[in-house]
Amino acid sequence: MDKAFVEKMKQKLLEMKSEILRNLAAENEDFKEIVETDDSKDLVDVASTDIDKKTLDALSAQELKRLRLIEAALSRIENDRYGICMKSGKIIPKERLEAIPYALYRVEYQNEIERRNR
Repeated sequence: MDKAFVEKMKQKLLEMKSEILRNLAAENEDFKEIVETDDSKDLVDVASTDIDKKTLDALSAQELKRLRLIEAALSRIENDRYGICMKSGKIIPKERLEAIPYALYRVEYQNEIERRNR
């Protein structure tokens, strides 16, 4: 996968992560206090170092799942494994990654997983 595309996706993932954390800060006074009292950190740093059980409890289940998927995608970028289907080992199409930057699987395997989980 070309480096320019991966960098573009990394920025998109970081923006998504920041949005989740901003929404959390707006809804949760404890998290908002953590963000406001530590001027040395941006939201991404706060997420990496200061999310504790109390903060995670404030996340909705869906937001928590999305945050974990985003973190995993960022980790795959760092390990040069981004955009590779976890099931087949084939490249996930760019169009899919643009729509869902944290996608783990190619469409056909995602559909299979969803059918099994019904």
